[in-house]
Amino acid sequence: MSRTVAVVLGIVLALAGVLWTLQGLGYVGGSPMTGVTLWAVVGPLVAFGGLALAALGGRRQGGDGP
Repeated sequence: MSRTVAVVLGIVLALAGVLWTLQGLGYVGGSPMTGVTLWAVVGPLVAFGGLALAALGGRRQGGDGP
């Protein structure tokens, strides 16, 4: 997976995780996910996974420069 794809996918996952968390906690309405505890738990897991993917994708590979 290229670094750019990993970073973009990680950011998208992080944003989706934040949205799911807010829906699960009832802060964002208009969805069947609103107020459902499952999404308040799954959301942060997805968000942290996305941040980790973006961070790892953004790291330089090898020792070819500063």
